[in-house]
Amino acid sequence: MSQSKVIGFVGLGQMGGPMASNITAGGADIIVYDKAGTAERAPEGAKLANSFESVLNSADTVFLSVPDGPVSLALAKEIAASKDRRATVIVDLSTIGPEAAREANEILSAAGVTYIDAPVSGGQAGAKAGTITVMWGGPKPVMDEHEDVLKSFSKNVFHCGDDPGQGQAVKVLNNYLSAIAMSATSEAVLYGLSQGIDMKTMLDVVNVSTGQNTATADKFPKRVLTETFDAGFKTKLLTKDVNLFMRNAKAAGTPVTLASTLAAIWNGADATLPDSDFTRIYEYIREKG
Repeated sequence: MSQSKVIGFVGLGQMGGPMASNITAGGADIIVYDKAGTAERAPEGAKLANSFESVLNSADTVFLSVPDGPVSLALAKEIAASKDRRATVIVDLSTIGPEAAREANEILSAAGVTYIDAPVSGGQAGAKAGTITVMWGGPKPVMDEHEDVLKSFSKNVFHCGDDPGQGQAVKVLNNYLSAIAMSATSEAVLYGLSQGIDMKTMLDVVNVSTGQNTATADKFPKRVLTETFDAGFKTKLLTKDVNLFMRNAKAAGTPVTLASTLAAIWNGADATLPDSDFTRIYEYIREKG
């Protein structure tokens, strides 16, 4: 993407802030905004906007990093209603589910704006390191036009399809698998502990064997074994993603036998451990018995 283009970034939370910082470090001309407070969250070197409308009027492409579908859809309606916007491309990095992405696309397409469904994975650590994965649902030529800015905050950019909703489909199935890994690993480790086996020993064995997964390789050694529980991703957000998978798999008519059980586990954890880090699912499963 030409450096003469201005990038807007809206949503400077745990994921958005580091991504915006990497875009800034990459040399892009960027203007940022966060409803919760821009000045204290903005990366050094970025221009500060005093409203969402100001971003729309100043940037050619606007990246969104917001919590859920209702927020994305509210912003899509605001973009469509904007009279003086400069922005012609919206890249939504949020996890909102396929249905919401398709609805946002309908709203913005009718207003002459290109909407890209581009959720990310890799957690807060990946956002800071610039190694997150982007799952692009939208025209590939638009992805290619934004190659430089995408590479500034992502190590892996995948074109998942030409239609908004396809990136979301890959994201929710990915997070479903992540939630399965955390839950199953919690039960497996608790069984091992009941047999008098050291947790680190279990993890060392599994991680060079066929049971290895993202939980055994990363979350348990770094967050559970250390009892820091600080992966930087909330239980409520992964619970939202599991429920998104359930709802969309049901709508598609694909199997949800495991997903039904998993959703019950995560909904219970979210209710029991409000505002917790998702790695505390281990404690929930341990206490639940």
